Amino acid sequence: MSFFAELAHQYIDGEWKPGSGSWDIIDFNPYSGEKLASITVATAEEVDQAYRAAERAQREWAATSPYARRRVLERALRIIEEREREITEAIVAELGGTRRKADFELHLAGEFLREAIQLALRPEGRILPSPVDGKENRVYREPVGVVGVISPFNFPFFLTLKSVAPALALGNAVVLKPHQNTPVCGGTLIARLFQEAGLPDGLLNVVVTDIAEIGDALIEHPVPKVISFSGSERVGRHVATVCSSRFKRAILELGGNSALIVLDDADLDYAVDAAVFSRFVHQGQVCMAVNRIFVDRTLEAEFTEKFVAKVRGLAVGDPAEPGTHIGPLINSSQAEAVSALIEAALASGAKALLHGAAEGNLVHPTVLTGLPADSPVRGQEIFGPVALILPFDGEDEAVALANAAPYGLSGAVHTGDVERGVRLARRVHTGMIHINDGTVHDEPIVPFGGEKSSGLGRLDGDSMLEAFTTHKWISVQHKRSHFPL
Repeated sequence: MSFFAELAHQYIDGEWKPGSGSWDIIDFNPYSGEKLASITVATAEEVDQAYRAAERAQREWAATSPYARRRVLERALRIIEEREREITEAIVAELGGTRRKADFELHLAGEFLREAIQLALRPEGRILPSPVDGKENRVYREPVGVVGVISPFNFPFFLTLKSVAPALALGNAVVLKPHQNTPVCGGTLIARLFQEAGLPDGLLNVVVTDIAEIGDALIEHPVPKVISFSGSERVGRHVATVCSSRFKRAILELGGNSALIVLDDADLDYAVDAAVFSRFVHQGQVCMAVNRIFVDRTLEAEFTEKFVAKVRGLAVGDPAEPGTHIGPLINSSQAEAVSALIEAALASGAKALLHGAAEGNLVHPTVLTGLPADSPVRGQEIFGPVALILPFDGEDEAVALANAAPYGLSGAVHTGDVERGVRLARRVHTGMIHINDGTVHDEPIVPFGGEKSSGLGRLDGDSMLEAFTTHKWISVQHKRSHFPL
């Protein structure tokens, strides 16, 4: 596809050029296996070039009127809207995302870009009183400077824009490293859109590379003051360690093991619909996806019957077909890992109500029940179409089971009594939880982030100000000070 071939380059200081590494990243369609593009990796030297370009460009950009910065983002939004069909096709091809998923991702991208447009005008300064006679304390909110963004493969277009657009709106420059499985949708496509929108050269740089080539150069580099990372807990821990040792701010959106709790007074059919969506959207490759479905034991049999029947009806196949619900996993390694997880669960005593076969990167849905309390599968993130149904007796046990996982990103509670649901939700150790809804939600002005091993910091709304700006105190002494020495 020429669309991918045109964007199979590094983008540094406003120039499109090949990387100078010794090997190529091959971009494949995960469903068909078609080669979409071949990109020679960037080296540590090119990472340095990108950061130095960002550092130079950022000074003038920070001094630019926020209204002018806002206009660039407004043009980027119009371009995305005009090219919606083309971007949809790219998401389907590169991610294996279904058309429904692509629509969902583009909708989110548009909403968050609109919020970033408004964010450009939101920073405010303050004048604070002083106990010193004649002194005025001014507190300015300023951009941090340069932000390093490392984006994931599951929602690459949206999740990249989610950090890049606010960082730019607030006067920063960005160096972006997309995931090697989605270098176009999560990287060079976004650079092209901002280039067409008139973003000055050097403010957004994209390096398509891998740790095997550059090591920790992207996060160790002295220029970036903030690293925004979305990905696995394992890599996130390493990013946090490197950042803390160099006094950088790390914003980490990591894995999840969300619990959806169905209480004894829930609307059962509605809870089933919410659970199926929350587990199987984008093949389960969503950090907020529900992994563990806890059902009051009095409802277990009926819920399970309805859940399995609905899952059995999900269409698995070509994501380009409008009727497909579940497409391929991102690569063969992920498909193999999910298959191995299923077998491990069965070996530990689980029972398969549905046992989905694997056909290449396509993994059909699996529904497991009867997992022992000590089954490792209950405590880990499942990035694939595998659902766990687990019974509980009473609210206290539901809370204890939900809190047993090391993660705390999202969750949901289903009940006929909203305030009962809220009381229970406040006892669950998670950054986000939803009453009578699914677990997969992200809204532009609501703080987004997790507890425990699900990450550090928050994004969205005013949290973007905390993530991508810093405070500067300037005091003014209008009278003469008296010094003790």
